[in-house]
Amino acid sequence: MSQMLILAAEAKENPLVPPIPELVIGLIAFVIVFGFLAKKLLPNINKVLEERREAIEGGIEKAEAAQTEAQSVLEQYKAQLAEARHEAARLRQEAQEQGATLIAEMRAEGQRQREEIVAAGHAQIEADRKAAASALRQDVGKLATDLAGKLVGESLEDHARQSRVIDRFLEDLEEKAEAAR
Repeated sequence: MSQMLILAAEAKENPLVPPIPELVIGLIAFVIVFGFLAKKLLPNINKVLEERREAIEGGIEKAEAAQTEAQSVLEQYKAQLAEARHEAARLRQEAQEQGATLIAEMRAEGQRQREEIVAAGHAQIEADRKAAASALRQDVGKLATDLAGKLVGESLEDHARQSRVIDRFLEDLEEKAEAAR
């Protein structure tokens, strides 16, 4: 029986439909809370949301401005880099040309010095040859005079006679040397 009483009590009260006094009190409390939120809290929330929106839009604008500035700076750097590369290539080319010119000048100077050394060597050889020929002429002349003096049996110490004998002897030697060629 007790179950029936519980079922009968449940049938009278519908749990989906609240009692009217509770409904009125809940509605008044809702209007008070909603009014308070609408008057005090909602403007603050809207203000914060508006500030955030402005900050985000301002940040986007700043970011776009910074990106535009960075792009222009990048273009300037690229232009400067291209100019620096061009300048480096020009300097490298000038250095190569100067190096080639310097090498050519050094070769010409070396050739000139070599020719001077060869000419000086030839001149020295010619001077040495003449000195040797002169010394040989004197030695041969002295020996020839001594030998002629011994053969003839008289002294050929007379300088004029000695010169004539030496010149004649050397002329005979030169004629024989030319004939042998």
